[in-house]
Parts: sequence; structure tokens; C-alpha cells
Amino acid sequence: MKEKENSVSVLFLLFSTLFCVCLITANVLETKQISVGPLSLTGGLIVFPVSYIINDCVCEVWGYRKARLLIWLGFIMNFFFVSLGAICDAIPGAPYWHNDAGFHAVFGLAPRIAMASFVAFLLGSFANAYVMSRMKIHDAGRNFSARAILSTVAGESIDSVIFFPLALGGVVPATELPKLMLWQVLLKTLYEVVVLPVTIRVVAFLKHHEHSDVYDDGLSYNIFKIREL
Repeated sequence: MKEKENSVSVLFLLFSTLFCVCLITANVLETKQISVGPLSLTGGLIVFPVSYIINDCVCEVWGYRKARLLIWLGFIMNFFFVSLGAICDAIPGAPYWHNDAGFHAVFGLAPRIAMASFVAFLLGSFANAYVMSRMKIHDAGRNFSARAILSTVAGESIDSVIFFPLALGGVVPATELPKLMLWQVLLKTLYEVVVLPVTIRVVAFLKHHEHSDVYDDGLSYNIFKIREL
């Protein structure tokens, strides 16, 4: 029986699950600011770049349509998690429970961080997928390394410029924000470069296993056409 065009594979399902886990984890870790030598960073740096690598793999193998589905799925799951966290934070704790301050420190700030991350994530992720898709067509499938890195630079730059002022303005000193944004982009891009040999092998495996190497010719890049798989 011929597989339907709008079906998804088990591997795509696994990548989607990991993508959502990375986004939810990053939202929580972003509440912690850390210093590495002279650098001011957030804990989300540990995991957030993985979501861009997954985005690259999905867009390269299954195309922009599946990447669009992945991005919106991540958005919805992230919103669901943050909403539940905010509701739980608002419910008074038991008389014998004395960790309200610690819980609120994470989930009390999460709604603001989440709203900033929702906007930044959508624009950054779609910019990443768009650059990957257009460069693949332009280069006739060659130069995967270049488009993986350049798409990350584009996506992370948009994400950081939007996220940090909205999420951490008034929390982080204004003099630290530009440095924070710059180092986030540089380090996340370096993250991509370091793991690029692994990414290349993963993409090669996926193409071979899935028998898929999509080129998005004639595709609408409208981010709201979710039903077009």
C-alpha cells in the first residue's frame, strides 16, 4: 500500500519528541544566569542549540513542510508546559511546604520568559528553516555544512535580539544585555560547528534510512500553512 504524502515516520516522531523536550528544558534553564570567566550566559545555552540542529536535520531530509510542523508542535508543547507551571505556581502551597520561593523563582519568571521565547523561537526557527531550504535549492544540494552554519547564525541572531530584551530587560543590567546576546549567538554557532561532523552523519543516515532528500521547489513559505505536510 502506498504511503500517504502527509504521513510521518517513526524517526520524524522521535526527532519531534526530542525537539519539544529541548525547548521545554531550555525555558527552565534560561532562568539561571551563569558566568564563565568574563562571559555572562544563561543556562539555556546547554540545550537550546540542539533544537536548531534538529531543525536543520528535519529541513534537510524531510523539507520545509515538515520543519514547519515541527516548529509549531514545539510551540504548542512549550506553551502547554509553561501554562501548567504558571497555574501550579499560582495555587497556594500546603502549610507544611516551605519551598514557595524556590518554585516561584523558576516558574514565576517562566511566563515572561516563555512569552519572549515564543516570539523569538518562532521567528528564529522559521528563519533557520527558510535559509536552509533556500540555500539547498540554490546550491543544488551541495554545501550542507555552509547552510547549516549560516542558517544557525540567521536564526540565533533573530532569536537573541528578540528574546533577551523582552525576557531579561530589567533583570539583567542594560550594559550586560548586548554582551549577553552577542556571546549567545557566537557560542551557539560554535556549538553547531563543533557537532557538525555528527550532524552530517546523522543527516546521511536519515536520508539513507528514510529514502528522502526533499527540495522545496515551488513551496509556499507561509508559516501558517500547517496542514500542508
